[in-house]
Amino acid sequence: MQGDEVKENVYSVSQITVLIKELIEGSFPSVTIEGEISNFRPNASGHLYFTLKDSEAQISAVMFRSRASSLSFTPKDGMKVRAKGSLSVYQARGNYQIIITSMTASGEGDILLMLEERKRRLAAEGLFDSEKKRSLPKFPKTIGVITSKTGAALHDILQITHRRNRGINVVILPAIVQGDDAPETIIRQIKVANRFKLCDVLIVGRGGGSLEDLLPFSDEGVVREVAASQIPIVSAVGHEIDWALSDFAADVRAPTPSAAAELVTPVKAEIIDSLRMTKDDLYRAMKSQTEKARLRLSGFDERNLEIAFRAVEQPLISRLDAAKESAKSAMENKIAMLKTSVEKCTHLLEATSPENVLSRGYSIVREKETGKIIKSASDAKEGMMLEIIPKDGKIFATVTGEN
Repeated sequence: MQGDEVKENVYSVSQITVLIKELIEGSFPSVTIEGEISNFRPNASGHLYFTLKDSEAQISAVMFRSRASSLSFTPKDGMKVRAKGSLSVYQARGNYQIIITSMTASGEGDILLMLEERKRRLAAEGLFDSEKKRSLPKFPKTIGVITSKTGAALHDILQITHRRNRGINVVILPAIVQGDDAPETIIRQIKVANRFKLCDVLIVGRGGGSLEDLLPFSDEGVVREVAASQIPIVSAVGHEIDWALSDFAADVRAPTPSAAAELVTPVKAEIIDSLRMTKDDLYRAMKSQTEKARLRLSGFDERNLEIAFRAVEQPLISRLDAAKESAKSAMENKIAMLKTSVEKCTHLLEATSPENVLSRGYSIVREKETGKIIKSASDAKEGMMLEIIPKDGKIFATVTGEN
C-alpha cells in the first residue's frame, strides 16, 4: 500500500557535499601520500597548487605559503615527493584534495628520469653541439610557425610580428602540440617547411603546460628533426621555467613563444631609422670631403700651378744632371783603368813572345824528322838529324856524339 512505502531521503547538492566533506575529513585527519608532481602552478601569493599522481590516479594538492616557505627544495613537474597533510573537500567545486603541511622529495619521477637518459644519449651523438647552431637571419622575409592553430601562443606570435613589422609574411603550419599524435604532426610540418623552403626562420613551440603536456617536444623523433632542419629553428616551449629537449637541439631557445616572435622579427621603424641615420652620415661625410677638395683647389691658379710644378720639377732635374755627371765620371775612370791594364798585358806579351826571345840570340832546337823540341842534351842521340832555328833562317846538323 502507498502508506507503507519507505520515504526516500532527498539531498541537495550542498547537503550531500557537506556529508562527504565530514566523512572524508573525519576519516583522514592526517595522511601521507607519495606521488609525482604534475601541473605545478605556484601562485604569486606564495601558495603552491599542483597535482599528485601515479600511473592510475591523481589527486589535487595545495600547500599554503606558511608551509611552503619551509621547503628545503624547489618543487617541479615530474618530481616524486612524499606529502603529509589532511584530506579536504572543496565544496564550491565538489572535488577533494590534500592540504599539505610538509613535503619531502623522494626522488625524480619516471618522466624526468626518462628525459635525462634521452638527453644524455642524444647529446653523446652530437645533436646539441654548439658549433652546429646557426645564426638567425637579421632580415627575414617569411617566418614559419609550427604550433596549435587554436592556442594562445599563435595569437601572441601574430600580434607581436604584426606590431613590429607588417612587411614580414607569417606562414602558419598547424600542428597537434599535446598527446600521442603530436610528435608525428610536428615532425611532418618541419619536413614540409624544409622541403618547400616555406620560410627563412621557423618557430616551433606552444604555450605553457604540465611536464606531460610538453612531452611531444622532447620526443626523440622531434628532437632529431629539429637538429636536422636546414631552416634555422627557434624552440619556444612553455613558459620560462619550462624546458624540452627540442630547446637543446634548436639553433636558439626562447623562454616563451612571445619572446621567440621578438627574436625573429626586426622592428621596421628601427630599420628605417637606422637607414636614415646611415644616409645622413654618408651625406655629411661626402659633403665634408667635397668641401675639403674645393678648399684645396681654390688656392691654385695657372701661375700658382706653374710655380708649384717648377718647385717639384727643379730638384728632380738637378738630381738627374748630378746622376748623369756621376755616371759619366765613373765610366771615364773605368775606361782609363781598363786601358792601363791592357797596356800592361801587351808589354808582358811582347816581352815574352818567341820572336823577342830569338832576337836576343836564342834558338829553337828540334828533331828534324819528328819536329820534337830538344829540351835537354840527353834528348839528342848520336846520328840524330837536328833542325836549329835562330832568329833568321834554319841550320841543319847531325849529332856526332853524346855528352
